[in-house]
Amino acid sequence: MSTRLIQLRKGPERAVALVEEPHLRLLAETESVYALANESLERGARLSSLAAEKATGEVLDYEPVYEGRSKWRILPSIDHPDEGARCLVSGTGLTHLGSARDRQSMHSHNSGSDENLTDSMKMFRWGRDGGRPPAGEIGVSPEWFFKGTGSGLRAHNEALEIPGYAEDGGEEAEIAGVYLISPQAQPIRIGMTQGNEFSDHSFEKRNYLYLASSKLRNCAIGPELVIDPEFDSVPGQVAITRDGHCVWSKPIRTGEAEMCHSLRNIEHHHFKFAGHRRPGDLHVHFFGADCLSFGEGVRLSSGDLIQIHFEGFGRPLRSSVSAADVPSQLVSVTPLK
Repeated sequence: MSTRLIQLRKGPERAVALVEEPHLRLLAETESVYALANESLERGARLSSLAAEKATGEVLDYEPVYEGRSKWRILPSIDHPDEGARCLVSGTGLTHLGSARDRQSMHSHNSGSDENLTDSMKMFRWGRDGGRPPAGEIGVSPEWFFKGTGSGLRAHNEALEIPGYAEDGGEEAEIAGVYLISPQAQPIRIGMTQGNEFSDHSFEKRNYLYLASSKLRNCAIGPELVIDPEFDSVPGQVAITRDGHCVWSKPIRTGEAEMCHSLRNIEHHHFKFAGHRRPGDLHVHFFGADCLSFGEGVRLSSGDLIQIHFEGFGRPLRSSVSAADVPSQLVSVTPLK
Protein backbone atom coordinates (compact mmCIF):
# COMPACT_ATOMS: atom_id res chain seq x y z
CA MET A 1 0.00 0.00 0.00
CA SER A 2 1.11 3.56 -0.67
CA THR A 3 2.54 5.63 2.16
CA ARG A 4 0.25 8.51 3.17
CA LEU A 5 1.48 11.57 5.07
CA ILE A 6 -0.40 14.40 6.74
CA GLN A 7 0.81 17.79 8.02
CA LEU A 8 -0.52 19.09 11.34
CA ARG A 9 -0.37 22.17 13.52
CA LYS A 10 -1.15 22.71 17.21
CA GLY A 11 -0.63 26.38 18.04
CA PRO A 12 2.96 27.18 17.03
CA GLU A 13 3.88 23.49 16.91
CA ARG A 14 4.02 21.67 13.58
CA ALA A 15 4.21 17.94 12.94
CA VAL A 16 4.06 15.32 10.19
CA ALA A 17 2.33 11.98 10.72
CA LEU A 18 1.93 8.68 8.93
CA VAL A 19 -1.69 7.79 8.23
CA GLU A 20 -2.45 4.43 9.81
CA GLU A 21 -6.24 4.32 9.87
CA PRO A 22 -7.87 5.02 12.22
CA HIS A 23 -4.78 6.65 13.72
CA LEU A 24 -2.05 9.14 12.85
CA ARG A 25 1.47 8.16 13.91
CA LEU A 26 3.68 11.19 14.54
CA LEU A 27 7.19 11.34 13.06
CA ALA A 28 10.16 12.28 15.20
CA GLU A 29 11.79 15.68 14.67
CA THR A 30 9.82 16.37 11.48
CA GLU A 31 7.90 19.61 11.12
CA SER A 32 7.10 19.51 7.40
CA VAL A 33 6.96 17.20 4.41
CA TYR A 34 9.27 19.71 2.73
CA ALA A 35 11.97 19.07 5.35
CA LEU A 36 11.39 15.31 5.18
CA ALA A 37 11.74 15.30 1.38
CA ASN A 38 14.94 17.33 1.53
CA GLU A 39 16.38 14.94 4.11
CA SER A 40 15.42 12.05 1.85
CA LEU A 41 17.41 13.63 -1.00
CA GLU A 42 20.41 14.36 1.21
CA ARG A 43 20.55 10.82 2.55
CA GLY A 44 19.68 9.11 -0.71
CA ALA A 45 16.86 7.30 1.10
CA ARG A 46 13.38 6.45 -0.11
CA LEU A 47 10.86 8.88 1.32
CA SER A 48 8.54 6.09 2.51
CA SER A 49 11.46 4.31 4.22
CA LEU A 50 12.59 7.50 5.92
CA ALA A 51 9.07 8.16 7.20
CA ALA A 52 8.87 4.63 8.59
CA GLU A 53 12.26 5.10 10.26
CA LYS A 54 11.07 8.28 11.97
CA ALA A 55 7.75 6.83 13.15
CA THR A 56 7.29 7.19 16.90
CA GLY A 57 5.04 5.47 19.40
CA GLU A 58 2.88 8.59 19.69
CA VAL A 59 -0.44 8.24 17.88
CA LEU A 60 -3.51 10.45 17.50
CA ASP A 61 -7.08 9.46 16.81
CA TYR A 62 -7.62 10.57 13.20
CA GLU A 63 -11.37 11.14 13.43
CA PRO A 64 -11.42 14.20 15.77
CA VAL A 65 -8.51 15.73 13.84
CA TYR A 66 -10.30 15.17 10.53
CA GLU A 67 -13.56 16.60 11.84
CA GLY A 68 -11.89 19.68 13.37
CA ARG A 69 -12.59 18.64 16.99
CA SER A 70 -8.96 18.35 18.06
CA LYS A 71 -6.32 20.83 19.15
CA TRP A 72 -4.39 19.52 16.16
CA ARG A 73 -5.41 21.14 12.87
CA ILE A 74 -4.76 19.78 9.39
CA LEU A 75 -2.48 21.86 7.17
CA PRO A 76 -2.29 21.73 3.37
CA SER A 77 -0.68 18.41 2.45
CA ILE A 78 2.41 20.32 1.24
CA ASP A 79 3.76 23.81 1.85
CA HIS A 80 7.04 25.65 2.01
CA PRO A 81 7.26 26.29 5.76
CA ASP A 82 9.63 29.27 5.48
CA GLU A 83 8.89 31.01 2.17
CA GLY A 84 5.37 30.54 0.83
CA ALA A 85 6.27 32.31 -2.41
CA ARG A 86 8.69 29.48 -3.21
CA CYS A 87 5.75 27.16 -3.84
CA LEU A 88 4.32 27.64 -7.33
CA VAL A 89 0.74 26.48 -7.90
CA SER A 90 -0.21 25.72 -11.50
CA GLY A 91 -2.22 23.33 -13.61
CA THR A 92 -2.89 21.68 -16.93
CA GLY A 93 -6.31 22.06 -18.52
CA LEU A 94 -8.23 20.28 -21.28
CA THR A 95 -6.78 16.93 -20.26
CA HIS A 96 -10.16 15.21 -19.76
CA LEU A 97 -12.96 14.95 -22.30
CA GLY A 98 -15.53 16.16 -19.76
CA SER A 99 -13.73 19.43 -19.11
CA ALA A 100 -13.19 19.97 -22.83
CA ARG A 101 -16.92 19.50 -23.43
CA ASP A 102 -17.72 21.98 -20.65
CA ARG A 103 -15.32 24.50 -22.15
CA GLN A 104 -16.71 23.91 -25.67
CA SER A 105 -20.22 24.55 -24.37
CA MET A 106 -19.06 27.59 -22.42
CA HIS A 107 -17.46 29.37 -25.38
CA SER A 108 -19.32 28.11 -28.43
CA HIS A 109 -22.31 29.89 -29.95
CA ASN A 110 -22.67 27.20 -32.57
CA SER A 111 -22.90 23.47 -32.13
CA GLY A 112 -22.16 20.41 -34.14
CA SER A 113 -19.67 20.60 -37.00
CA ASP A 114 -15.88 20.58 -36.75
CA GLU A 115 -15.78 24.04 -38.32
CA ASN A 116 -17.47 25.41 -35.21
CA LEU A 117 -15.09 23.84 -32.69
CA THR A 118 -13.70 26.28 -30.14
CA ASP A 119 -9.97 26.66 -29.62
CA SER A 120 -10.45 24.70 -26.39
CA MET A 121 -11.84 21.63 -28.14
CA LYS A 122 -9.19 21.91 -30.84
CA MET A 123 -6.50 21.88 -28.13
CA PHE A 124 -8.08 18.84 -26.49
CA ARG A 125 -7.96 17.04 -29.84
CA TRP A 126 -4.30 18.00 -30.26
CA GLY A 127 -3.66 16.34 -26.93
CA ARG A 128 -5.67 13.28 -27.88
CA ASP A 129 -3.64 12.92 -31.09
CA GLY A 130 -0.20 13.91 -29.78
CA GLY A 131 -0.19 13.99 -25.99
CA ARG A 132 1.17 10.47 -25.48
CA PRO A 133 4.53 10.38 -27.26
CA PRO A 134 6.75 7.30 -27.27
CA ALA A 135 9.37 7.08 -24.53
CA GLY A 136 12.15 9.58 -25.09
CA GLU A 137 10.09 11.81 -27.37
CA ILE A 138 8.25 15.08 -26.71
CA GLY A 139 4.54 15.34 -27.37
CA VAL A 140 2.25 18.28 -28.04
CA SER A 141 2.06 20.89 -25.30
CA PRO A 142 -1.05 20.89 -23.09
CA GLU A 143 -2.82 24.03 -21.91
CA TRP A 144 -0.98 25.46 -18.89
CA PHE A 145 -2.13 27.97 -16.30
CA PHE A 146 -0.78 29.69 -13.19
CA LYS A 147 -2.85 29.81 -10.00
CA GLY A 148 -0.52 31.66 -7.65
CA THR A 149 1.92 30.84 -4.88
CA GLY A 150 1.65 28.71 -1.78
CA SER A 151 -0.15 31.50 0.06
CA GLY A 152 -3.26 30.52 -1.92
CA LEU A 153 -3.32 26.91 -0.69
CA ARG A 154 -6.10 25.99 1.71
CA ALA A 155 -6.31 22.92 3.91
CA HIS A 156 -9.05 20.38 4.52
CA ASN A 157 -11.98 22.00 6.37
CA GLU A 158 -10.89 25.52 5.39
CA ALA A 159 -12.97 27.94 3.32
CA LEU A 160 -12.42 28.74 -0.32
CA GLU A 161 -13.09 32.44 -0.80
CA ILE A 162 -14.98 34.11 -3.63
CA PRO A 163 -13.51 37.65 -3.53
CA GLY A 164 -15.59 40.77 -4.03
CA TYR A 165 -14.27 41.31 -7.55
CA ALA A 166 -15.11 37.76 -8.66
CA GLU A 167 -18.24 36.80 -10.55
CA ASP A 168 -18.35 33.23 -9.29
CA GLY A 169 -16.45 30.40 -7.66
CA GLY A 170 -16.68 26.80 -8.79
CA GLU A 171 -15.11 23.51 -7.75
CA GLU A 172 -12.74 21.50 -9.93
CA ALA A 173 -12.13 18.06 -8.46
CA GLU A 174 -8.63 16.95 -9.42
CA ILE A 175 -5.46 15.17 -8.44
CA ALA A 176 -2.37 17.36 -8.10
CA GLY A 177 1.28 16.35 -8.36
CA VAL A 178 3.67 17.63 -5.69
CA TYR A 179 7.28 18.29 -6.69
CA LEU A 180 10.55 19.43 -5.11
CA ILE A 181 13.47 20.80 -7.14
CA SER A 182 16.72 19.20 -6.00
CA PRO A 183 20.01 21.10 -5.44
CA GLN A 184 21.00 19.84 -8.91
CA ALA A 185 17.89 21.48 -10.45
CA GLN A 186 16.23 18.09 -10.99
CA PRO A 187 12.44 17.96 -10.52
CA ILE A 188 11.52 15.26 -8.00
CA ARG A 189 7.94 14.04 -7.66
CA ILE A 190 7.24 13.68 -3.94
CA GLY A 191 3.73 12.33 -4.40
CA MET A 192 0.16 13.27 -5.30
CA THR A 193 -2.78 14.71 -3.40
CA GLN A 194 -6.48 15.35 -3.84
CA GLY A 195 -7.32 18.90 -4.82
CA ASN A 196 -10.09 21.40 -5.42
CA GLU A 197 -8.69 23.73 -8.08
CA PHE A 198 -11.53 26.29 -7.67
CA SER A 199 -11.94 28.86 -10.44
CA ASP A 200 -14.21 31.70 -11.59
CA HIS A 201 -16.07 30.03 -14.45
CA SER A 202 -18.60 32.84 -14.92
CA PHE A 203 -15.79 35.30 -15.57
CA GLU A 204 -14.06 32.89 -17.95
CA LYS A 205 -17.32 32.33 -19.82
CA ARG A 206 -17.36 35.97 -20.92
CA ASN A 207 -14.31 35.28 -23.11
CA TYR A 208 -11.81 32.45 -23.02
CA LEU A 209 -9.00 35.05 -22.91
CA TYR A 210 -10.14 35.68 -19.33
CA LEU A 211 -9.04 32.14 -18.44
CA ALA A 212 -5.69 33.31 -17.03
CA SER A 213 -7.18 35.70 -14.48
CA SER A 214 -10.12 33.38 -13.70
CA LYS A 215 -7.56 30.91 -12.33
CA LEU A 216 -5.99 33.39 -9.88
CA ARG A 217 -8.01 32.11 -6.94
CA ASN A 218 -7.25 30.11 -3.82
CA CYS A 219 -7.53 26.32 -3.92
CA ALA A 220 -7.51 23.37 -1.54
CA ILE A 221 -5.31 20.28 -1.31
CA GLY A 222 -5.17 17.31 1.00
CA PRO A 223 -5.80 16.20 3.59
CA GLU A 224 -3.21 13.54 2.74
CA LEU A 225 -0.15 13.36 0.50
CA VAL A 226 0.20 9.95 -1.13
CA ILE A 227 3.67 8.67 -1.96
CA ASP A 228 3.86 6.72 -5.24
CA PRO A 229 0.12 6.23 -5.75
CA GLU A 230 -1.60 4.30 -8.51
CA PHE A 231 -2.47 6.83 -11.23
CA ASP A 232 -3.78 4.80 -14.12
CA SER A 233 -7.56 5.03 -13.76
CA VAL A 234 -8.68 6.51 -10.46
CA PRO A 235 -12.40 6.57 -9.63
CA GLY A 236 -13.84 9.23 -7.38
CA GLN A 237 -16.86 11.20 -6.31
CA VAL A 238 -17.57 14.92 -5.97
CA ALA A 239 -20.58 16.30 -4.09
CA ILE A 240 -21.97 19.70 -3.12
CA THR A 241 -24.10 20.05 0.00
CA ARG A 242 -26.26 23.07 0.82
CA ASP A 243 -28.10 23.45 4.14
CA GLY A 244 -27.55 19.78 4.83
CA HIS A 245 -28.93 18.60 1.48
CA CYS A 246 -26.95 17.32 -1.49
CA VAL A 247 -27.65 19.61 -4.45
CA TRP A 248 -25.26 17.97 -6.91
CA SER A 249 -23.00 14.94 -7.01
CA LYS A 250 -21.27 12.96 -9.68
CA PRO A 251 -18.89 10.01 -10.07
CA ILE A 252 -15.60 11.15 -11.55
CA ARG A 253 -12.47 9.50 -12.85
CA THR A 254 -8.92 10.65 -13.47
CA GLY A 255 -5.51 9.13 -14.15
CA GLU A 256 -3.40 8.55 -17.23
CA ALA A 257 -5.88 6.16 -18.84
CA GLU A 258 -8.57 8.85 -18.56
CA MET A 259 -6.47 11.70 -19.97
CA CYS A 260 -5.32 12.71 -23.42
CA HIS A 261 -1.80 13.52 -22.15
CA SER A 262 0.60 11.17 -20.43
CA LEU A 263 1.93 12.20 -17.03
CA ARG A 264 5.44 12.23 -18.52
CA ASN A 265 4.35 14.69 -21.21
CA ILE A 266 2.59 16.98 -18.73
CA GLU A 267 5.64 17.01 -16.48
CA HIS A 268 8.02 17.74 -19.36
CA HIS A 269 6.04 20.73 -20.53
CA HIS A 270 5.88 22.15 -17.01
CA PHE A 271 9.52 21.68 -16.10
CA LYS A 272 11.04 22.50 -19.51
CA PHE A 273 11.10 26.14 -18.31
CA ALA A 274 14.33 26.90 -16.47
CA GLY A 275 12.41 29.16 -14.09
CA HIS A 276 10.48 26.09 -12.95
CA ARG A 277 13.67 24.30 -11.93
CA ARG A 278 15.03 26.54 -9.19
CA PRO A 279 16.68 24.41 -6.48
CA GLY A 280 14.63 24.35 -3.30
CA ASP A 281 11.30 25.35 -4.89
CA LEU A 282 8.09 23.39 -4.46
CA HIS A 283 5.47 22.90 -7.17
CA VAL A 284 1.82 21.89 -6.86
CA HIS A 285 0.46 21.06 -10.32
CA PHE A 286 -3.18 20.16 -10.97
CA PHE A 287 -3.73 17.54 -13.68
CA GLY A 288 -7.22 18.55 -14.80
CA ALA A 289 -10.87 17.88 -13.99
CA ASP A 290 -13.28 15.28 -15.32
CA CYS A 291 -16.39 17.45 -14.87
CA LEU A 292 -17.63 20.67 -13.28
CA SER A 293 -20.91 21.41 -11.52
CA PHE A 294 -20.85 24.75 -13.36
CA GLY A 295 -21.29 22.85 -16.61
CA GLU A 296 -24.59 21.50 -15.26
CA GLY A 297 -25.94 24.85 -14.12
CA VAL A 298 -24.91 24.79 -10.45
CA ARG A 299 -23.77 28.08 -8.89
CA LEU A 300 -22.03 27.91 -5.51
CA SER A 301 -22.85 30.29 -2.65
CA SER A 302 -21.62 30.99 0.87
CA GLY A 303 -22.00 28.05 3.20
CA ASP A 304 -21.93 25.36 0.51
CA LEU A 305 -19.77 22.35 1.33
CA ILE A 306 -17.72 20.64 -1.39
CA GLN A 307 -16.45 17.10 -0.84
CA ILE A 308 -13.95 15.44 -3.19
CA HIS A 309 -12.81 11.85 -2.84
CA PHE A 310 -10.54 9.77 -5.08
CA GLU A 311 -10.02 6.10 -4.21
CA GLY A 312 -6.55 5.39 -2.86
CA PHE A 313 -5.92 9.00 -1.85
CA GLY A 314 -7.06 8.86 1.75
CA ARG A 315 -10.01 10.56 3.38
CA PRO A 316 -12.12 13.00 1.37
CA LEU A 317 -11.14 16.64 1.00
CA ARG A 318 -13.83 19.00 2.30
CA SER A 319 -14.00 22.72 1.60
CA SER A 320 -16.64 25.28 2.48
CA VAL A 321 -17.43 28.29 0.29
CA SER A 322 -17.16 31.83 1.61
CA ALA A 323 -18.31 34.69 -0.65
CA ALA A 324 -17.23 38.25 0.17
CA ASP A 325 -20.17 40.30 1.41
CA VAL A 326 -18.65 43.64 0.37
CA PRO A 327 -18.05 44.84 -3.20
CA SER A 328 -14.56 45.13 -4.56
CA GLN A 329 -12.79 48.38 -3.73
CA LEU A 330 -10.74 50.42 -6.16
CA VAL A 331 -7.02 49.71 -5.81
CA SER A 332 -4.94 52.76 -6.59
CA VAL A 333 -1.21 52.92 -7.07
CA THR A 334 0.91 55.49 -5.27
CA PRO A 335 3.86 56.83 -7.29
CA LEU A 336 7.27 56.93 -5.65
CA LYS A 337 8.28 60.57 -5.33
